[in-house]
Amino acid sequence: MILGKSIRIYLKEGSVTGIKFAELVNHTIQSLSCPRTKISDLNKHFAIAINTQGVYFLIGYEQDTLKPMVYIGEAENVWDRLKNHDLKKDFWNEVIVFTSKDDNLTKSHIKYLESRIVEIARQTERYRLKNGNSPNLNRLPLPDRDAMEEFLTNIKLLTGTLGHKFLENPISVKHIPETTELIDETKEILSDKKDELELNLNVSGITAKAIQTNEGLVVLENSEVADNPTKNYGYGALRESLIEEGFITKNSNGKLYFSKKHLFSSPSAAAAVILGYSVNGRNVWKNENGKSIKEIEQNEIK
Repeated sequence: MILGKSIRIYLKEGSVTGIKFAELVNHTIQSLSCPRTKISDLNKHFAIAINTQGVYFLIGYEQDTLKPMVYIGEAENVWDRLKNHDLKKDFWNEVIVFTSKDDNLTKSHIKYLESRIVEIARQTERYRLKNGNSPNLNRLPLPDRDAMEEFLTNIKLLTGTLGHKFLENPISVKHIPETTELIDETKEILSDKKDELELNLNVSGITAKAIQTNEGLVVLENSEVADNPTKNYGYGALRESLIEEGFITKNSNGKLYFSKKHLFSSPSAAAAVILGYSVNGRNVWKNENGKSIKEIEQNEIK
């Protein structure tokens, strides 16, 4: 059984664009989201929450491409570190801070969290990571490690709630390989998940596989891509950026394919990038029974 979570968010200025204080009900974790323009107000109103050890994210955008970027850090005194970053790092326009109400995090704990968060952010590939190197994973006693993994789960939950999903895998645990041993309870949970749909595209000899999720469509590795796109079509720039970033590359036969999975905002965007021309993705992506997304949706709302 999947349990719900309760999150309490306080808007300091009564606006979603100002400082936000978020906490998970009945947990010690606390979080602050703050625009750079309000950074001086953090120490005025939330001194206890930031003059302590914790982890933080500096979030901004690349100047040329406007793609989201994140820098992940840790500090024994978060406020002191933020003052330094305000002077020396230009790219960011928002910071998210995570600390503990019981002040029970140690240097070893936050070093462990930093390393794990950097590792996850590299795997999800949602944001450009500004960290130059991956910090070594700090070894912890088993009870401390498990406690930090739970703390990390809550960091992911609060980060997503505050509007940034760079710690979320585009495909959930449902798609574990079939050879994985699962306990009965886990199998029941996975079988109950109906918010993800396995889909196929087969048009003009081009074949691709994808998963439809709550966020969009995730095209899977080894999906094929047409070689000759139509000139100046709507998703041409997106297609070229995916080639430049290595999501789409050539195999030994010179054919284009997805070397790693990628989340698209819509089925049409995914289909257009793959086929090289604009197309209604809800008609061409189909399930194992040959029903299109459009047909499936029409059947569900009857």
